[in-house]
Amino acid sequence: QVQLVESGGGLVQPGGSLRLSCAASGLTFSMFHMRWYRQAPGKQRELVATILSGGSTYYADSVKGRFTISRDSAKKSVYLQMNSLKSEDTAVYYCSAQSPLQSVYWGQGTQVTVSS
Repeated sequence: QVQLVESGGGLVQPGGSLRLSCAASGLTFSMFHMRWYRQAPGKQRELVATILSGGSTYYADSVKGRFTISRDSAKKSVYLQMNSLKSEDTAVYYCSAQSPLQSVYWGQGTQVTVSS
């Protein structure tokens, strides 16, 4: 079955950087669209970044210019490089995979806390 495992979260000071990773298994990775979402306490889950199977990328306005999504098909992994982090970036970050038949799979999430 499809499994997504996120890693790389942690505590970072404002202005710092983190790189999240999501390792996928049980799927034909190159055919899946990959996304990062986040959910802050008391808020709805929001889409942060998308990378399509063909490589096109899209970002939420709140992270544009600071975050970069990328993928490595050989490693079946997707990454989120987060720079210039702000306190409002604090959230649980989730990786998701969307199949060509529109099924969506989720990872368990990784906590990112931006605080001094």
